[in-house]
Amino acid sequence: MGATKIIKPNEVVRKWVLIDAKGKRFGRILTEVATLLRGKHKPSFTPNVDCGDFVVIINAALTDFSGKKIEDKFYHRHSGYFGSTKSEKLGELLEKNPAKLYKIAVRGMLPKTVLGKAMLKKLKVYAFSEHPHTAQFSKAEGK
Repeated sequence: MGATKIIKPNEVVRKWVLIDAKGKRFGRILTEVATLLRGKHKPSFTPNVDCGDFVVIINAALTDFSGKKIEDKFYHRHSGYFGSTKSEKLGELLEKNPAKLYKIAVRGMLPKTVLGKAMLKKLKVYAFSEHPHTAQFSKAEGK
C-alpha cells in the first residue's frame, strides 16, 4: 500500500491561471479562485503548505450578480474606535475598486493565518482585459 505524499514548500510547482469574469456569476468565480489559490485541485495538496497557483482575473468590473445585490449588499469596515464604522454598497465598490471587492470576498474563503495571507498575494485582479502578466502566460504555453 502506498503512503501519502507530503509535499515540501520547495517542491511546489506553480502555474498561472487566467480567469475571465465577463458575464460569470461573482460567487462561482470566487469559489474557483479560492480552490486554485489554496491548491486543493492538485493531487499533491498539503494543508500546511502554500501549494496553490497564481490567479489572474480580468474583466472584473463586468461580472454578473444575482438578485438585487448591487443595490442591497453592503461591505462594512471598522477601525476599532467608537463611531468609526464605514459602509459601502457593493455597486459603489465594484465601480471604484473591483480588485478590493474580489480580495475581500476571496479572503473570507481562505485560512485566517499567515498562510492565507501568502495565498492571497498570488491573486491579481484587473477591472478590464489589459494586464501586465502576458509574459507568464506565453511562458506557460511554451512548456
